This record gives sequence, structure tokens and C-alpha cells, in this order.
Amino acid sequence: MSVFVTFAIGFLGGRLVWVLVRPTLAHTMFERANYRGVPVPVAAGISVPLTLFLVEGGRAVAGAAGVGDAGLSPARAGVLLVAAGFGMVGLFDDLAGSVPDASRGFRGHVLALLRGRLTTGGAKLVGGLALAAAAVATASPDSSSSLGRLAADAALVALAANLGNLLDRGPGRATKCSLVAFVALAVATRSAYAVAPVAAVVGAAAALLLDDLHERLMLGDTGANVLGGALGLGVVLACAPGIRLVVLVAVAVLNVLSEVVSFSRVIAAVPPLRALDNLGRLHPSP
Repeated sequence: MSVFVTFAIGFLGGRLVWVLVRPTLAHTMFERANYRGVPVPVAAGISVPLTLFLVEGGRAVAGAAGVGDAGLSPARAGVLLVAAGFGMVGLFDDLAGSVPDASRGFRGHVLALLRGRLTTGGAKLVGGLALAAAAVATASPDSSSSLGRLAADAALVALAANLGNLLDRGPGRATKCSLVAFVALAVATRSAYAVAPVAAVVGAAAALLLDDLHERLMLGDTGANVLGGALGLGVVLACAPGIRLVVLVAVAVLNVLSEVVSFSRVIAAVPPLRALDNLGRLHPSP
């Protein structure tokens, strides 16, 4: 199935799932203050993994009926694992990460872990690395060729997932960045077949973009981590080892910079980035 068709299926499925889960997310337990202090349902990004489950379940039924492939390819299995795993740890952080004395930032989570306390962010750190290793080993035989290759590819996926979370600081920002990254990946790889499973994830997130821009929902870690992780796995699946190493260094640098630099301030200070960030927002930043 082509990248465009898979994206469209993900988009339509994402709209359907969002309509179905929206009443549940209206419960006060999901409310969090957004960047303007307005209560908004968090964890709406749960629609993204749920949509992927729907898409892959539909594929299985169609395959059993003699339409399309009946089996689950390694690439699709890896993306499904990323969506389920990062969605789960992200939801845990969305719902429990605001408890008193919650550690913040990579350094805070590591220090808490060294003191014998696993924070929600620490669970994402440890669980995310383990999940990323399992996903790349499942999706890409090349990643299992050596311990170093597996470690590098797993780090790329885990750091990309965390970067997705770091970008989710304003309405629509994480999804816009993911769309740009996905288009760049699709163009660079000439819409390689390996990229198609990621298209459903990005399409499902795009289905939430308008509501996100109008502050009717927040993706939360539940959705942003899935987006970043899926795109990271897409790079592993579709790119040569040299390109993967360059991307790994880039996402690692951005993760480190986030400890000392506010991405929101950088975006606000650069006119083209600010214009793109404000595009479609109900309340643009000054």
C-alpha cells in the first residue's frame, strides 16, 4: 500500500477514533492547564495508537478475506510495537507525571533513579530504551547484526520519541514538526515501502491537528512520544547506516540542548519558525 494511501487511511481512522474517545477524555481526570492556563483534555494522542490498532486489525481481516497481505510484516510489527509501548508509558506520564515532587528533565529523572525512585519520566527513559531495542530488532534485521548497531538504532528511536515530547509545548507544534519530518523522510527515500507503516501514525496525528490548534485537546506524551518514536523507526527502516548515525547525532544534540535552552524561546525569536508555529493557531503567540 502506498505512503499516500496509508496516510489517508490513518487520517480518516484518526478522525473516527477521536470522535469516539472524545467524550471519555472530557472527564476531569484528563484535564490539564495548557500554555495559557486553560484546562484542556490531555492524552488525546491516545487516538494515534488506537488508530494504528484499527488499521492493522482491518488489514488482518482483509487479508483473511483474500484482499491484500494476510501477515504482519516486520516493519509494520515494529511500528505497532512502538505505538503501543510509547503510548502506554506516555499515558502513564500524562496521568501521573504531575504529582507533587515530580522530577523534571533528563537529569532529574536519572538522579531520582539513582536514589531508588522511578519517576514517570524515568519509566519512559528506561522503558523507552528497552522498547526501542525490541522494536528495531523486530523491524530491521540489519539492526540486529551487531550489538553496536542495535544500540545506535535503539538510541535513535528512543531519543526521537523524547524529542517529540519536548516539541509538544504549544498547540499543534509536535504534529507540524512531525509532518515536516515525515515529508522530508518520504522525499529523501522516494516514498520507500518501509516508510508506509509510519504514514498511518502521522496521518492519525494530522487528524487531530485542527482541534489541537484550536486548543480543544493536547496530544500529551501519549501522542507525542508515539509520533517521535515512529519517525525514528522510519529512519531506521528506510535509511542507510551512515544516514542513521547522522540523524542519531542530531536528535541527541537536540535532546541535550533542551536541558539548557527553551525551544519555545528559540522559535519565538526566529521569525520564520514563529510564523510556522503560529500558523492556524486560535491564539497566536506574540
